[in-house]
Amino acid sequence: MNSPTGVIIGEDGLARPPWAAQDPLMRQYYDTEWGMPVRDEHGLFERLSLECFQSGLSWATILRKREAFRAAFRQFDPDVVSAFGEKDVERLMADSGIVRNRAKILATINNAAATIALRADGGLVDFIWSFQPAETPAPRTLAEIPTVSEASTALSKALRKRGFAFVGPTTMHALMEATGMIDTHLVDSHRRGSSGVWQTR
Repeated sequence: MNSPTGVIIGEDGLARPPWAAQDPLMRQYYDTEWGMPVRDEHGLFERLSLECFQSGLSWATILRKREAFRAAFRQFDPDVVSAFGEKDVERLMADSGIVRNRAKILATINNAAATIALRADGGLVDFIWSFQPAETPAPRTLAEIPTVSEASTALSKALRKRGFAFVGPTTMHALMEATGMIDTHLVDSHRRGSSGVWQTR
């Protein structure tokens, strides 16, 4: 059942946005993971990498390939990925289980090295979370959900200065949504406020 605000009421009686209402995998991701805080380097590097690969594609495509990505990139261990060489790049380019985009593969290896370099200044987690805005959006309709913000633009610029690639403002906004830095759940969604980071409103 559709709501005037854009949520869809599922058979379980719970309200979700359209992108999370049909596909069981997307629904599980939305109900259990999307928008929840990620505050460990390993987890945040994985999310950063997957958002990089998602650029220009649907998130459902990336989510279906997630386990293959984890295997191909050695569980997204920055220390391991940063040491990948040309043989690893060719291995990844031949791996049909992932998105075979050479520029994105090279960016992920590069970003692993940049993640390691950030450890000297407090680490990836503190760096990214330092861009958490003072307020979060409170969208009541699909049209009110932003796709970019001042905070995501600032984060993008800061990461680029630190040597990261494929970290544009829209991609960083998606990362901020996915990791709980902002709450863009529709106000009527059953997940609104579930992260514990923001007051429900």
